[in-house]
Amino acid sequence: MEDFSIASHLRSTYATFPEAKHQPVIGITANYADGTSKIIDQYYLQVIRAGGTPVLLPPVADPQVIINTLDHIDAVLFSGGGDINPLWTGEEPRQQLGGINASRDAAELMTVQLAYNRQIPMLGICRGIQTLAVALGGKVEQDIYSAPTSATGRPAQLKHSQDAARTEATHSVSIDADSILGQCYADLAAKANGTTGTGEVNSTDEADKAKGRIRLLVNSFHHQAIAATGPRFRVIATAPDGVIEAIESNEFKPILGVQWHPEWLGESGLPIFRWLVNSATTFHHAKRLHSRMLTLDSHCDTPMFFPQGVRFDHRDPRILYDLHKMTDGRQDAVIMAAYLPQPQMGEQFSQKVDIAGIIAHNPQLKGLSTQLSPTQYADLIFDKLEQIVADHSDYISIARTPADLYEDKRKGRKSIMFGIENGLALNHDLANVRHFAQRGVVYITLCHNGDNDICDSNRGSHMNNGVSSFGAKVIERMNDEGIMVDLSHANEKSFYDALDISRTPIVCTHTCCRALCDVPRNLTDDQLRALAAKGGVAHITLYHGFLRKEGEATVRDVIAHLEHAIDVMGIDYVGIGTDFDGDGTVRGCADASELINLTIHLLQRRYSDADIQKIWGGNWLRVMAEVQGAKG
Repeated sequence: MEDFSIASHLRSTYATFPEAKHQPVIGITANYADGTSKIIDQYYLQVIRAGGTPVLLPPVADPQVIINTLDHIDAVLFSGGGDINPLWTGEEPRQQLGGINASRDAAELMTVQLAYNRQIPMLGICRGIQTLAVALGGKVEQDIYSAPTSATGRPAQLKHSQDAARTEATHSVSIDADSILGQCYADLAAKANGTTGTGEVNSTDEADKAKGRIRLLVNSFHHQAIAATGPRFRVIATAPDGVIEAIESNEFKPILGVQWHPEWLGESGLPIFRWLVNSATTFHHAKRLHSRMLTLDSHCDTPMFFPQGVRFDHRDPRILYDLHKMTDGRQDAVIMAAYLPQPQMGEQFSQKVDIAGIIAHNPQLKGLSTQLSPTQYADLIFDKLEQIVADHSDYISIARTPADLYEDKRKGRKSIMFGIENGLALNHDLANVRHFAQRGVVYITLCHNGDNDICDSNRGSHMNNGVSSFGAKVIERMNDEGIMVDLSHANEKSFYDALDISRTPIVCTHTCCRALCDVPRNLTDDQLRALAAKGGVAHITLYHGFLRKEGEATVRDVIAHLEHAIDVMGIDYVGIGTDFDGDGTVRGCADASELINLTIHLLQRRYSDADIQKIWGGNWLRVMAEVQGAKG
């Protein structure tokens, strides 16, 4: 008999603590018609069955509403519905176009892009898969029966819009086994020896098996489909007539779209919803971890773009670090380097630096000489960074110590620290070590892509036979002033010389492992072990040429180099130095907004929260504290 006592229900709720097990929150886009926003129950029932907590998202195109909503959910499910207005893809409507739903279009397309920027897991169903594609650079065919498919060059041959019951299978799809869907249905495929019901897997089709594909029976109710995936997706399933039936992210992100309706398929549709809920659970874990720990990137070259007049308070496509991207990627701190260009052969190490471009984009510098010494140029970069911070002091701060970083974290501000890339900035004057220490510089990369008066580079001509006599004094003075010694560009002789000279641990702010990519710029296993033995850290960089010699480097290569360094050195001596805006960027972690993806990959590989905290800055802060604490 129904119990209508609220007190009785609450007693059982509060009989244990906590009163509810955490479940990830899945936002489901609602349909809209006749002034009513609503959703078919099967969407939220499947989310609940998969272990998620559903909330309905009304079709509101206000960016403030969308952003605040995305801050409180762990995944988005884009539901089915009417056609998308083709004007969003630059096309005029054809006669075969069905009813569009203008109330949904702008709201959902903006939601996709904003969720994508925040690395939020997404699932698109029917109209939803088309929404994903249109928002991220793809195309939708307005009517699959009147235009050739990309796979066959002919219009659709099957009947894709059925009048059968929604729970009934209407045609088959062929799925890549090496895909999100392939993984979702791998267990069923392994057990299958024929198909007898809706949504079941048939792994006995020899043609599919030979191509590494899985055959699945699905329901189908559409007259549109993806015409082109765009750059962010790959096709993972097709119907027998070549119509695209599923796409997934080609950037190793949890984004999936299917053309059929798994919400109606009960148990056989549930694996897709379990994937979404599992992805949302990992994303929620990553978000909470980033909210608790301090995340620090030890090297970026964004100041090199200051001559172009970039805006740090905009989501500026010209740079990989700005306030929006740091916020989207839940990144707390970055060390921005004042990079000094290497002199050409025959030029003096105290050459002037041409800043005409900087002056052109910064009217307040009018009247300043276009030729500065290396020291003056580095100071100009730091002046610009301080100006950026002063203009946005509610959101960002200059940090100089670990305590500063933690205080910024506590106050909800991002942190910028100062670094110098290339000891040429000292202009052959030891007094400038103290000058830069007083400015707050936390490390100096002793050289860059060429020998200088301090040491030999891995791309130099061995003019010093390692660290020079002047370089030894520089290292000793850096120890005295609490500045970290960075050997990222040094050759092996300079590396070992500096390890012997320095009284404090050495850092390599942006490097990779030579065992995985044999280039002189990377560290050998012996160097990694020597660095760890002296208490230093090696931060893996995202520069493609240091991650692999051939083919495209991706976020998976970054994880491989990181794990190799951990195997050789131990978890206490590694970190991340992206080299963003210095040619560092890879598919799957392309800019600061995607840095949380590294955390997600580490969680998927079963790293503990404590280990991830060490990787994301804990190890670096230990060294920084030791170096600054040993200041003479």
